[in-house]
Formats: sequence, C-alpha cells, structure tokens
Amino acid sequence: MPEAPSDVVAVVHRTADAQPQVASGAHPDLADLQADHGRAFLDDLSTASRAVLAAADRDPRVAATAMDDPPSAAVARSWWAGLGAGVQARLEQDAPVVVGNLDGLPYAARDRANRTVLARALADDRTTASERAMLGQVRASLVPDPDGPPKTLMALDTRGSGRAAIALGDLSTAADVTVVVPGMFFTVTGQMVDFTATAGDLYDEQATLSPIAAPGAGTGLAVVAWMGYRTPDLSNILSLDLAKTGAHRLERVVDGIQQTRAGAEPRMGIVAHSYGSTTALIALSSGHMHADSLTLLGSPGSDVRSASQLAVGAGGVFVGGAHWDPIAGSGYFGVDPGGAGFGSTVLDLAGGIDTADAGDVFRRPIGHNDYLKPGTASLHDVALIAVGRSDLVRGRDHRGNGRGEGLVQVSPDMFLVRPQDLQPRD
Repeated sequence: MPEAPSDVVAVVHRTADAQPQVASGAHPDLADLQADHGRAFLDDLSTASRAVLAAADRDPRVAATAMDDPPSAAVARSWWAGLGAGVQARLEQDAPVVVGNLDGLPYAARDRANRTVLARALADDRTTASERAMLGQVRASLVPDPDGPPKTLMALDTRGSGRAAIALGDLSTAADVTVVVPGMFFTVTGQMVDFTATAGDLYDEQATLSPIAAPGAGTGLAVVAWMGYRTPDLSNILSLDLAKTGAHRLERVVDGIQQTRAGAEPRMGIVAHSYGSTTALIALSSGHMHADSLTLLGSPGSDVRSASQLAVGAGGVFVGGAHWDPIAGSGYFGVDPGGAGFGSTVLDLAGGIDTADAGDVFRRPIGHNDYLKPGTASLHDVALIAVGRSDLVRGRDHRGNGRGEGLVQVSPDMFLVRPQDLQPRD
C-alpha cells in the first residue's frame, strides 16, 4: 500500500517544465525508466544520458520505483560495485533522489546524494513552506555534535508527510547496529531533531558499555534514527495498514545494512516503541528479515502469537513496560509480547523513583514516552542488549505483567500520547 497518493509530489520530484531532448542511440529515455523495474531499472540508470537522468530524478514515477518498489539490496549492491567510479559520481550528481534511497548502495554515496537533494531543495524558490519546514528539520538533525559520532543521511523522501533516516556512527564498520523504530504521531517535520537526539542518547549509553561489549564483526557501533515509514495520526490510529507498509520498509532497510556488510554482518538490534513495535513484529515474522535482538517498549501488541514466529536470535526478544504506561501490555492490536507464554524476557524496569532510592543507579521510566531518556533503567537495558550483553540485563520470568502496579485498561483515547508531550531536553 503506498504511503501517500501518487499525485503528491515534493519539490525534488517535480516533473520538468519542458521535456529534455532524448539522447540518440542506445541510451534509454525517460519512458524507459518510468516503466522499468528490478535490474533493468538500474542498468538503464547507468546508461542514460545526463539530460534523461535529470528529468528522471524529478519524475514521480521514477522516484516511486526507487523508494517504494526498488530492486533488492543484493541486486543494487552488485550493480553498483560493477560500475566505474566515473559512472557512480555521475549518478550521485545527476540522480541523487534515486541514488540516495537505494538500499544496498554504500552509505557514503547515499549520504552525499541525499545531502545534495537537501541543499538543492532548500535553495529552490519553488520549495513550499511545508517542504521547507520538513527539510529544515533534517538539516538541523545533521548538525554535528561536539565530540559526537559522524552522521549519515541514509534516506530522504519529501513526498507526503516525508520519510528520513539518519545513522550515528559508521555503518560500514560498526560491530553493533541498532535501528530505532518510532511509534504514533512521529513525523519528520515535527520530531526528526528530537528523534535523532534520542538515537544519540542510545549511542552514548552503548558507547559507555563498549569495554564489556561482546565480540562482533567490526569495531564501534552505529544507531539509526529510522523515521522510515508514515506513523499513525488521529485519522488512522486504529488501523494496521501503516504498520504493514512500515514493516516492508523496515525489512528493506535492515537487508540493505546487512547486504553492504555481506560476509561480516554486524550484530543487528531492533528497538521499537509503541506502534513501532507492532511494525517490527510484523517485519520479523514475515520471513524477509532477521535480527539478533528485538526490544519492544510500550507495545500495544500484534497478531504474532509467539517469539518462535520471529526471525530473532535465540532468547533475543525483550519487552519493557514502564510504570503507568497505559499502552504497554494492552494487547490492543493482538497478543501482548510481554504476556505469559510468548517467549520473551520481560525487563525489570522497577528501578528507583530517583537515583537515590534504594541505592539504585538508574531511575524507573514513567509513562509511555520515558523509555529512552538518559538515566533510566530502560535505556541502560536497551544498550546492554544492543552490544550483546543481555546476560547483564535485569530480567524476570513471564509471570506478572511486567509493567508495575496501577495499570488501567486501554481504550482508543489512551493512544493520544503525543511526542510533543515529551519533557523538554536539558
């Protein structure tokens, strides 16, 4: 299911005012690229003239192929590796919308392409106010942090409500890669800066644990702030359609990370919050994606009935429910992954109300949006799991609901827990 109507076209996808003159000879024309799929799409991209590439990069049908129905990451990786450096550079410059969003291509090339799209769109007088607000959030999210990890713009799609993904750390060498999947009401325009900062908090927590991290294929770590699907709002909060579409996109982005590291795959962890946990459960039960660990926070459930249905490493499914989180354990969308018999480890997030309570180092997360805040027991546990040290996580068995006392039964209005209700950052 497409995430936005086909007639919703962002500034970087507008059709040219005048059709370019098509090159003669064997070069494909715009119509060829509009009709192409799979390897043919890639081969025609690499042989198209610069004029055709420029038109294709503004064409909504070509963009839709690259972003919604692309060749597999394995095919894209093989194709790109077979191109000469000159052709690769030409594609980055003349077709950055396409190159920047093809899973399987090197992330350095995608970053350069997506930053080109970002800069061109912000400089374009035709960019609308809403598009400019969206792009401004992406630009602000990419500002380097002092002494922080490098940031890679993995994806940028300005159609509809937009999609973007930013990696903190080096995806090409990281031993541990964590993809963070957001829940309801998160949009690029509204929350990309804060969501990237949250990924940075997780990166920092994992970095402090690097001396005790389990050995992996690579060095260092990377955390991906994946705003890669349209999350629900008031008009569609009760539907699973966006979770299903998001699951397909999540499958592709994880496959892309793994394909670029073929033969030396990193330890892959998925951290999913709220509706994002439903999306991740669908993806990992599809047979098209695998991960070493899955951590679900504040989950409303899914139709997955058991951890055995998930392509996750043995003992690698963890579920966290904060004190006074009305969403966690509700089972609104099906089976509660923290319930007895599911086969997950329920995290013990009781902690202390503050750091001095009972001598506990970490405080208890409170409510639906507190899980990845610095200083919480949940952030620390998520980081331990991500670096392969789940043996140090304070877990408990499947008895009890794992969410603390005082839980109230969910109803549709309980889902109106908005990102803007997050406490301001220091």
